[in-house]
Amino acid sequence: MLTSDTKFLEPELMDVVRLFDGVQEQDIAHTMRYTGDAFENTVTIGSRTRVFSDPAEVRGELQYKSLAKRYAKLALYAVLSEETGITLPWGALTGIRPTRLAYAELDEGRPFEPLFERMRVSPDNIALVRRVIAGQSGLYERRAGNCDLFVSLPFCPTKCEYCSFITAPIAATRKYLPDYLAALEEELAAAGPLIGNLRSVYIGGGTPFALEAEELERVLKAVAPLRTNGCEFTVEAGRPDTFTREKLEVCKASGVTRICINAQSFSDETLARIGRKHTAQAVRDAFALAAPYGFSVNCDLIAGLTGESFESFCASVDEAVALAPDNITVHTLCLKKGARLKEETSRLEEGRLSDMIAYSRAALTAAGYGPYYLYRQKYMAGAHENVGWARPGTACVYNVDVMEEIADNLAVGANAVSKKLFAGGKRIERHGSPKDIPTYLAKVPQLIGERNALFTE
Repeated sequence: MLTSDTKFLEPELMDVVRLFDGVQEQDIAHTMRYTGDAFENTVTIGSRTRVFSDPAEVRGELQYKSLAKRYAKLALYAVLSEETGITLPWGALTGIRPTRLAYAELDEGRPFEPLFERMRVSPDNIALVRRVIAGQSGLYERRAGNCDLFVSLPFCPTKCEYCSFITAPIAATRKYLPDYLAALEEELAAAGPLIGNLRSVYIGGGTPFALEAEELERVLKAVAPLRTNGCEFTVEAGRPDTFTREKLEVCKASGVTRICINAQSFSDETLARIGRKHTAQAVRDAFALAAPYGFSVNCDLIAGLTGESFESFCASVDEAVALAPDNITVHTLCLKKGARLKEETSRLEEGRLSDMIAYSRAALTAAGYGPYYLYRQKYMAGAHENVGWARPGTACVYNVDVMEEIADNLAVGANAVSKKLFAGGKRIERHGSPKDIPTYLAKVPQLIGERNALFTE
């Protein structure tokens, strides 16, 4: 149990506690005071007390809270690391966007590396952040009016064991599809006046290819009037067992430029274990089926899937590289509430997972890919990260904009979260749609009105 005399710090400190197995059951006390020129944090576990002093000059309430969180987490991390003997790859950083913190340092005219070293981030991850920032060169753009469009299609053939999304097997949700498609058309028609400079369109899921070709075509036609500048257009096609020539032809005719093939693994045993109803050969077949259409292709892999060996994961990385997609995204297994595997899986063997991630970085670099975006989530195995890798000149605009939060994001559909940037991105207002499809359908006019108000504020 953790207690702090500064209540706004407790959620931040609990994020650190969750990184260390077993310490949740211990009594941990924290106090903090600002002396005028330094933050003093005191951490007590059992009979042991440690005091940390970090010099800091504070300008205003926002900076006070930001620095208070930073140094309180660093003090607690130092104590728990010493208590458990565990060091973590991102040290005391718990935020989901490490690169945003790096950019903030660069904006102040400082190199980001000293801060990351102080927060005990590993040298390998400091180097990764440096490479990601370099990989975003030419795409990273903070300009008023920039906007991305997201369309949510929360339908899947089946629900994977690790999945915490709102998706359900389409056999159970197909009855909602006619009304859902009509709702998307209504939302997209209302979105036009709210969009400034459209940087990209992303149709995600779920598994968008779980829809029939004519259903998918309705969505793409509703997007067409908004995409007047020929910007990047991604359909996260999804699972290979949903691919058909008709769906690919619909995408090509509608101007789609990029698709995602979510392989996750090239091991048949692993695919069966996580609830996938397809084989590795189906992934290869999806690549072959898509090849004539000239799409830029992303292939997803997951490190740490239950029961998968280091050798099997490495073989999946090698096979993905051999298929030569423009982008390969390497996720770390994340077990959130709502994922069936969360109930039966504890922390994975850290050495195995770290070796998997190290292999993927080395193999992709050797194959000519570079990292161009990364993000983290709570409950990630081993406190690692997700990284998008791209061949030169093929990085995804949407991923950069969304992960760095440097453009407005107008999102439609169930569980879609729109974001509007103010004051050059220093303030972000969000608007979320209901996760439940029937509830979403009942509120479409209200959602349109609320989004209009946000984007015309």
